[in-house]
Amino acid sequence: MNLQSPVRSARPAADAAADAAVPLVSAENVSLALGGKLVLDAVSLTVAPGEIVTLIGPNGAGKSSFARLLLGLVEPTKGRVTRRADLSVGYVPQRFAVPETIPLTVRRLLTLTRHAGEADIARVLEETGISHLAATQVTALSGGEQQRALIARALLRNPDFLVLDEPVQGVDFIGEAQLYRLVSNIRTRRGCGILMVSHDLHVVMAESDRVVCLNGHVCCEGGPETVKGHPEFAKLFGAEAARALAVYSHEHDHVHDGPHSHHEPADAKVKPPC
Repeated sequence: MNLQSPVRSARPAADAAADAAVPLVSAENVSLALGGKLVLDAVSLTVAPGEIVTLIGPNGAGKSSFARLLLGLVEPTKGRVTRRADLSVGYVPQRFAVPETIPLTVRRLLTLTRHAGEADIARVLEETGISHLAATQVTALSGGEQQRALIARALLRNPDFLVLDEPVQGVDFIGEAQLYRLVSNIRTRRGCGILMVSHDLHVVMAESDRVVCLNGHVCCEGGPETVKGHPEFAKLFGAEAARALAVYSHEHDHVHDGPHSHHEPADAKVKPPC
């Protein structure tokens, strides 16, 4: 099967250019109080089409709460969140626990809350490199395989804006690298905007256009190397963390993810960052 990008309605070039100039989502001086506690204080952020933004910070920094604000799942106490009209959103949750006693295959997981045709299911399974796992029980998947299945489920929505909350949680280092590469390929192939939320300070994907360091407020932001050397990053996480932070770039054409190792499509290879 040849992997094809999803087909969108043809639009005049001028309209397409105008859409590209409009942020997918924008938060302006957003504050959020939960249970009388200020979780976020005057946070501003935009995500544009085709942009990867990585949101990092320690546990309890308000990262997941901010992602929920951007998705419209909660309302800000102050400030404003605006989303582009007719925005299609794909969301990969931080956790998706399936009891051992519940029979649930990967294919069934993809269609739990929405109908999808066989061609669409096959396309997203191939795009995420898990076509061979369609009939596998979700409880039998490795951490990295389960994350790929959840990403495939989100891609069925053909999202303009893809949000991944702690996508490498519970995944080993090699699995992290593979998932980062998959996210980069999705951006390249689909042109969607991507927000990744992570408390992993050791590896940041090099293809991130911006890294935003959050701890209730925006401490610093910029390209991966800029944030790595920013004094606010060292102040928040310590000089040792700043020295240990690696900017991940990968040039490998296959993956080794546990007992179900497989090869990604040949066209999945991306150019190294500039």
